[in-house]
Amino acid sequence: MNTNNPTITIDFEQAISFSRFLQRIINSDPSQKARLLSSASRPFHKTEMQDFLQCGTNIAVHDEFGLNSILRILRRQVISRLAVRDISGHAELAEVMSTMTDLAEISINYALSHHEKWLSAPERFGSPKKKGTNQSQQLLVVAMGKLGGRELNVSSDVDLIFVYPEDGKTDGKKSISNHEFFARLGRKLIASLNDYTVDGYVFRVDMRLRPHGECSPLAISFDMLKEYFQTQGREWERHAWIKGRVISENTSVDDESRLMEQVVKPFVFRKYLDFGAYASMRSLHRQVRKEVERREMHDNIKLGPGGIREIEFITQVFQLIRGGHDVDLCIRPTLDVLQQLQRKQQLPVQTVTELVDAYRFLRKLEHRLQFLDDQQTQTLPGSNEDREIIATSMGFQSYEKFLQQLEVHRMHVSHHFELIFAAPKKSPTHDILSHLWQAQPENAAQKEAAASQLSTLGFDEPTKISERVQQFYQSQFYLQLPELSQHKIRMLLPAMIETIVRFPPVETTLERMLKLLEAISSQKSSPASYLTLLLEHPDTLPRVAKLVSISQWASDYLGRHPIVLDELLRHQEPNPLPDWEALKNELASQLNHVNKPKSDVIGWQMDHLRHFQHAQVFRLLATDLEGSLKLETLSDHLTALADLVLETVLILAWNGLRKRHRNTPRFAIIGYGKLGGKELGYASDLDIVFLFDDDHPDAAETYTKLAHSVNTWLTSQTSAGLLYATDLRLRPNGNSGLWVHSIEAFSQYQHGQAWVWEHQALTRARCAAGDGEVAQAFESTRKEILCRQRDLQQLKENILSMREKMRDAHPNQTALFDIKHDRGGIIDVEFIVQFLILGHAHRHPELTGNIGNIALLKLAAQLNLISAENAEKARRAYREFRRTQHRQRLNSDDNLTGTPTTDGTVQALNRVETEQLNDGRLAVIALWNEVFGN
Repeated sequence: MNTNNPTITIDFEQAISFSRFLQRIINSDPSQKARLLSSASRPFHKTEMQDFLQCGTNIAVHDEFGLNSILRILRRQVISRLAVRDISGHAELAEVMSTMTDLAEISINYALSHHEKWLSAPERFGSPKKKGTNQSQQLLVVAMGKLGGRELNVSSDVDLIFVYPEDGKTDGKKSISNHEFFARLGRKLIASLNDYTVDGYVFRVDMRLRPHGECSPLAISFDMLKEYFQTQGREWERHAWIKGRVISENTSVDDESRLMEQVVKPFVFRKYLDFGAYASMRSLHRQVRKEVERREMHDNIKLGPGGIREIEFITQVFQLIRGGHDVDLCIRPTLDVLQQLQRKQQLPVQTVTELVDAYRFLRKLEHRLQFLDDQQTQTLPGSNEDREIIATSMGFQSYEKFLQQLEVHRMHVSHHFELIFAAPKKSPTHDILSHLWQAQPENAAQKEAAASQLSTLGFDEPTKISERVQQFYQSQFYLQLPELSQHKIRMLLPAMIETIVRFPPVETTLERMLKLLEAISSQKSSPASYLTLLLEHPDTLPRVAKLVSISQWASDYLGRHPIVLDELLRHQEPNPLPDWEALKNELASQLNHVNKPKSDVIGWQMDHLRHFQHAQVFRLLATDLEGSLKLETLSDHLTALADLVLETVLILAWNGLRKRHRNTPRFAIIGYGKLGGKELGYASDLDIVFLFDDDHPDAAETYTKLAHSVNTWLTSQTSAGLLYATDLRLRPNGNSGLWVHSIEAFSQYQHGQAWVWEHQALTRARCAAGDGEVAQAFESTRKEILCRQRDLQQLKENILSMREKMRDAHPNQTALFDIKHDRGGIIDVEFIVQFLILGHAHRHPELTGNIGNIALLKLAAQLNLISAENAEKARRAYREFRRTQHRQRLNSDDNLTGTPTTDGTVQALNRVETEQLNDGRLAVIALWNEVFGN
């Protein structure tokens, strides 16, 4: 026999011998045995339960006696069959839990509907109404715990909370307040389930999870619950409400949505990443452990070490941290959450496998214990007889072998629990460092001690470092922080000091790390949570320090979007490159998830899309700064990200239009410039043009609204930031032109009115998102234009004139070389390529391929349009120019959006010592002279 997680199959009659509960039922009525054995081959489905209540018995439900009787008979039949199926090995855990959950929901709703009908009769209290209206109200029964998670065990209590929408009065002969009506209704419901009669009981009802517990009114209004959450809600209640679920069937969709979306969800799931959940979970677990110790409950497989509760705590802490940010985690069943955590790389495969195996084993054992006597117990038996029954029913040859396997599972759970919840370890010097700097001026001894300790850690200039730290502690910024944030910084700074010594230049790294702390602590939404992230995961500090030591822009980016710090927890170095197809599916799933908010869904989607884009940028940034990514590859991925965002935004904007004349738009977003040429940087603007091909009378109006909506989705500044800045000036007639153009109008403009510079722009244009046929029509027009035969001399004059205007617009009065604008720089290369395309594509249409400037130079040489030697030197120069520009911008403190705060900031980012790139500059000038003859 397999002694790991054995699966047994025994006959139904033998299964009865493992349950005294079943034996008592049969002894009281021997005819039950044949019925039970004949029905045990099939699950007890929900429809069969409903049919039984409707017409499966002679009991008439005219009063509470009849109601209570039929519910108890149904329970006995369901559990007796389920016991036989489970013990015999014919029912999986999922069937056991879902059957019990169905029984509870059906029983609750059946009793609720009858009591509501009896209480709301006109001659009695009538129906509860909303104040000032004739609109009826219903009681919302919220299932908590295992019933809420559809994980009910076979002898479980049901944890319920009664909530109603608004205060008011009933409209019957004996009018009472809504509050009193719903309290009466709740008491009646509890009695029908909980009271022990000659037929037994249905479910024990536990109402202690409601606000203020047993001291609270039995039924509470939405407003009362909301105020309680906002002013008195405790951390353990957030855990409890994760599984909260409305199960009353007569509840209006609007009332349920209002309760769960506007009252419960903001309390349970924070908009930010709530890493403070670790500390609250540790505290809650300590309380449970103390209770276990006090009551000597080590044999309790739910509350004891390595028990069911610890598995639930593991899943819940991840839900509380990320549930407000990731709707996939706003789910209730424990096993489903574990699978999501594995899929999202929050837990390793082995960890999830061991936790799932342990959960299944422990829940199966829980049911075996409860089937013995139909008791709500999770404690291992004390008698040898019961131990033998449990071991055999679990598939083991002896109780000792059963205990061995149980211990393996509990050890696995305890091990993973400790790994996840263990408080971060302090270094030996942490406490020493934490006392070196205080929020008051240092004395001489303190200064000397700080310098000595820093010198021991390896700092070359310890005095400078110490003075900067002391300056930070005495800064107005720090002193005005809330005490919680100050405390977390004091806890974090020693570990940060120990880390930065490994990442020179240490003064620069320290300065950037302190600025990062300031930026994080200035966040409007719970800045302490991101400080907690660094405290709870000190292993992330070296990665953060490494990034900021290399790049000022990376430091600024982290400060603007601290939520991306979470990406450092997902992947180990080096980061994997994006799988855009998988990310596309994941993004679509999240944006259209069943758990997405019912109100302000557009605002939520905007924020989620921004978080997604920021996370992907940061992943690429981390890989880039590790030195394992070519610039061309980086640009390809940044462009792929922009394409994905544009495609997603287009769908969202179209679905958001009130008036649409077709299911899918005949519309495309054309990318120009860096987007079109697939040379995007981290914060490049998107040069875009909107085109359509649709002869419907409403097309122009509809697509104009669509274009405005797309631009709004991209450029709106929300609490999560913005997606992209856009530049629409390359559309026909520029800023004075229409927002959208038909393909026909665009073609006519390009053939008859466009300037040469607009044809130059077409050399780096492509469809970035939208309808495939519109994209093909655009590409056809584009090739027609580019392949027109032109007078080469006139073309040269036009391009040279445009180049001169651009140079005049970007004067360089310094002795430095402007990589982008100066003679022999990036724009010269681009103009050379554009001239070669416009001048020779009529004979060589392959030049119209959107393959990038480097590849086009090589192709032009192969076509003998330019010399191979000059082409190769210019290719190398262009690549080096872009690399240098990229490195300079990463180490700038500008936001890289192209909109500097002071004149000349962006130009300055492009400037280097002339000698540094002189060979490349001369190579480009040589090719320029070859092509233009001057």
